[in-house]
Amino acid sequence: MNININMRNWHIKDIPSLTEFANNKSVSDNLRDAFPFPYTIDDARRFIKMTKNKDKTKIFFAIVLDDKAIGGIGGHIMGDVYRKNIEIGYWLAQPFWGKGIITYCLKKFVHYLYENYDIERIYAETYENNVGSHKVLLKAGFTHEATLRKNVIKNNILLNTHVYSILKEEYVKFYKK
Repeated sequence: MNININMRNWHIKDIPSLTEFANNKSVSDNLRDAFPFPYTIDDARRFIKMTKNKDKTKIFFAIVLDDKAIGGIGGHIMGDVYRKNIEIGYWLAQPFWGKGIITYCLKKFVHYLYENYDIERIYAETYENNVGSHKVLLKAGFTHEATLRKNVIKNNILLNTHVYSILKEEYVKFYKK
């Protein structure tokens, strides 16, 4: 990738760009309702404060272009009988869609997770109408596992979701060629 894309921890200095890029209905429409729209400066402050919590089950990174936050990627280490799983999620500012940025970051994030956590499976759940995310996950080595029928309601519409995963042995084959 020719542009200067990186991932790092969120910082207070990211509040302006986070507020600017997250305040987009097209972004919000592809995420859970915990990601509000409109997205305010107070939402950005709360989010960045949350990323500083000592909760070891949550992982948060800013996606940065030339040190400006343009999106986010994160994971939640599951518990109990699911403790070998991490659910991931991500978003990117709309002006940067279709440039390979999320695929690049997702591959780096998968590598980071498998190299730093004792897990066997990483998975993501996408809304049926989020075709871009479906393509990104496949490009990053994930397998479509399931379609969950009418299991979410977003914007007062019942939607199917798709579950994609990459197992540790698939990661080793796909990433360590």
